[in-house]
Amino acid sequence: MNEANTSNSLHEPRLITERGIDARLAAIVEPALAGMGYRLVRVHVSGRDGCTVQIMAERPDGTFTIEDCEAASRAVSPAIDVEDPIKGGYRLELSSPGIDRPLVRLSDFERAAGDEAKIEMNAMVGGRKRFRGEIEGVEGEFALVRNKDNAGEIFRLPIAEMLEAKLVLTDELIKKTMKREKQLERAAAESRAQVETSPAR
Repeated sequence: MNEANTSNSLHEPRLITERGIDARLAAIVEPALAGMGYRLVRVHVSGRDGCTVQIMAERPDGTFTIEDCEAASRAVSPAIDVEDPIKGGYRLELSSPGIDRPLVRLSDFERAAGDEAKIEMNAMVGGRKRFRGEIEGVEGEFALVRNKDNAGEIFRLPIAEMLEAKLVLTDELIKKTMKREKQLERAAAESRAQVETSPAR
């Protein structure tokens, strides 16, 4: 991926966003993450352990290592403390989106073509709010989803009107993810090897 594409991917807007306190926290942490080269995926505040702030993030290529988690945590924690949107103590959790990840950007839906997803809409589409099926691709800012209950029916769902979209954990998705991770590891290893063999100037 060249530098221009990396920059574009980093600043690609999320079409599915949070509400309430989650949205306020997202507005605080997203610039801090972007400054380090990470993309915010989702913020969620839960009552677990008193109060837990869960933040999902990733690099533009979809990776997010333990070292990335630690670095991101060090960056967002002071930003949250300065703005102080949460009264009282809280527990901060940083993580990757995981295999059955939330889909929040147009590129997430493009990359998920062929995968199964569960989608909940803000408003009725075709008389229903909940959909489950295979993502056929995207058309503008619409996701094309083949209905799991009726194999011939394809729904055209506006991504910005989705309340939540998430991949369904299947054997095929696990295989696809493992293959993609191996390809990324191989590319990273080749890149390191090129740096090591480059003549010193």
